[in-house]
Amino acid sequence: MKEWLEKAVGKGWTLTPAGGLTGDAYIATKDNHKLFVKRNSSPFLAVLSAVGIVPKLIWTKRMENGDVITAQEWLEGRDLTKEDMKSGQIMELLKKIHHSPELLHMLMRLGKKPVTSDQSLLEIEGRLVRLGLLEQYEEVAVALNYLVKLLPITRNQKLVVCHCDLNHNNLLMSESGEIFLVDWDNAMIADPVIDFGFLLKWYIPKEEWDEWLEKYGVTEHEYLYERMHWYLLLNALDYISWHSERHEADKVKERLESLSELNQFMESMMN
Repeated sequence: MKEWLEKAVGKGWTLTPAGGLTGDAYIATKDNHKLFVKRNSSPFLAVLSAVGIVPKLIWTKRMENGDVITAQEWLEGRDLTKEDMKSGQIMELLKKIHHSPELLHMLMRLGKKPVTSDQSLLEIEGRLVRLGLLEQYEEVAVALNYLVKLLPITRNQKLVVCHCDLNHNNLLMSESGEIFLVDWDNAMIADPVIDFGFLLKWYIPKEEWDEWLEKYGVTEHEYLYERMHWYLLLNALDYISWHSERHEADKVKERLESLSELNQFMESMMN
């Protein structure tokens, strides 16, 4: 795969792995210039670049084997820390994404269909059954049971463009203080609670949730936290499945511990 990237960037560039789960991203260096080069990025990247949500897209090349290679401007700066995630800038960025009719229109033009909670439940259940995870881990069976029980409260929500992986490592701050949200490979049209629920649960102290939501613009709170944890359970099961498919036992164990915590929260809310 690296050979294709070398062919795409041209002679004289040095490629260094940029990390990440897929291993498809590299930093290309030549003289004093740097590019972030990736294989098969989301076609949505050009639109996100145009509105300033990701670093500037420099070029896109389709290779002979069908792969699409993209190169983005490399910005000197840093990943955000967990503490940075409390910043109002993150909230404003999310509002910009979730309330943008332009982004929604473009993602739909690229063929993305809205993803409902019913559809998500059906898909994860099938995956868990196929991998034998329901029989293997009690926590997984308990979580799936909560998803089934609470499915009705997740229906009939306004579906918007969601990033779906708001880990602090996917947010970058340039030296000038601009914040960019990268790695849009999992983007979908779905319930925005997928994004802000993840942010609240893992980065914002619980006593600050109501204030954060008010500033974000959420005024209707009925079953909001239950809905939020429904998607957190779904996300945890998705990762457990992903690591199981790759035979990464240590990662599965880590995700199971997180899942147990979410299950306990669900139990406390339902009793």
